[in-house]
Amino acid sequence: MGRHPVYIWNVEGYDVDRIREVVGRSMDEMGLRLGKRVLVKHNTVISHPTLFRHAFTRSEFLDGVLGALTSRVSSETMEIAVGERCGITIPTRFAFRNAGYLPVIEKHQAKTYYFEEERPTEVRLRGKERLRDAIYTPEPMVRTDFLVNCPKFKSHPWTGVTFALKNFIGIQDDAHRLVDHDFALNEKIADLQEIVSPSLIAIDAVIGGMGRMLVPEPVTLNLVICGVNPVAVDATCCRIAGIDPESIDHVRICSERGLGPLDEASIDVRGDVELEEAQDRARAITNPMTPVSRFFEATSLKARAGPPPDEKGSDYCWGGCPGCVQEAIDIHKAFTPDVYQRIQPMHLVYGDCRGQDITTRRGERVMFFGDCVRFDGKINGKRVVIESSYVERHRKDTHTIRAEDLVHKTIKSYVTAFLAWPRSWVHVKGCPVSVAEHVLMMAIFGRIKNVYFDPRVVFMFGWTWLVSNGVRLGRWLTGRLGRKRLPARSH
Repeated sequence: MGRHPVYIWNVEGYDVDRIREVVGRSMDEMGLRLGKRVLVKHNTVISHPTLFRHAFTRSEFLDGVLGALTSRVSSETMEIAVGERCGITIPTRFAFRNAGYLPVIEKHQAKTYYFEEERPTEVRLRGKERLRDAIYTPEPMVRTDFLVNCPKFKSHPWTGVTFALKNFIGIQDDAHRLVDHDFALNEKIADLQEIVSPSLIAIDAVIGGMGRMLVPEPVTLNLVICGVNPVAVDATCCRIAGIDPESIDHVRICSERGLGPLDEASIDVRGDVELEEAQDRARAITNPMTPVSRFFEATSLKARAGPPPDEKGSDYCWGGCPGCVQEAIDIHKAFTPDVYQRIQPMHLVYGDCRGQDITTRRGERVMFFGDCVRFDGKINGKRVVIESSYVERHRKDTHTIRAEDLVHKTIKSYVTAFLAWPRSWVHVKGCPVSVAEHVLMMAIFGRIKNVYFDPRVVFMFGWTWLVSNGVRLGRWLTGRLGRKRLPARSH
């Protein structure tokens, strides 16, 4: 197949015209032609103009990419669309409004897909090392014949980095997104690549992100990175960030499955920025993967994490509950900068922690998170036993999984807290216990502000939640979601 081209372009700030130019030039040099249905999948895990400024693909970047696409339509092009499912179970409509996407989408007369509102379609998997025989994705992903993958250039606290490959987590709805989002997260990312291969990758690396996933520290890179092969692109991005691509599990696994090369000899770096110069711009980026026990050192929170029930012998659940609490406290910190001074001290327990005694001070709670948590020890001298309710992967039926949106999770969290209030400990079940539930439980038992009720977000959230659920209800009533399921697509 020859060497895979990866372009590194210089872009000073979010210059829409320059972004359109370099993305279009990359397309032309690689000989790319639009298909009938073009779908742009960017990264909008969460967005807000002041609270979460650097977590998402910027609207100016989307503007430039759409400009490059619309100027290259052919007589065969039927549709150019933008689609995504944002994170932590908030409505994607909320995220799109906060990110400023709607005027840009309207400017280019593109269609919008909010993936949680679309019909999920089963796709059969054929990979030898697959976790499951089938996986679900919204119907627009199955229909597209020209996918444009537009992630944000960020390091990631669970997987090391999030570039083209990791961005595919957003092509599932809430119910299926959390399936296998545990110590098998890297394998899940590899499985998702079977759904559809990107026809074009354009990475927003103008301002990159470092540290957390939802509240990253900004790193100015002034780069746009383009290519077609996601493994080659991610391997190059790893090198830009000063990271060995072999050390990033999902990138290595995808390469081992034959999806692309890691070695530099198989990658043709092009553009107007040399790899060495790009590396120099990214020197500030550091590895954000910190175990939860170390993450909360020198704070009022104490955490411990035992091994998950992984038959392969993993000693830490990088893709599950421990990472969710780190994101949750950073969300609280975005709304309440002095959260560590305000939050009530508590103990956080994950995984198998049998044989460990816990001593608390007056008013402190012990929070057990996850289906797999196991505990047989004393809390303030009194024996407490918590048995694992973890369900093995092969016993989970993805056909019967139902999503819980943020309203459901809020109600459930307050009910759980009410029932556990007389005790010194509480067990929050889930696999994983989501970021949203961690945010809620920390607010309740930490006696701090519930960020979801903050005036800066609550009104727009409420409106977009009503609209989103109204759309889904309307489609169900008209039979659009109740009609016969499409045949599973084989690969």
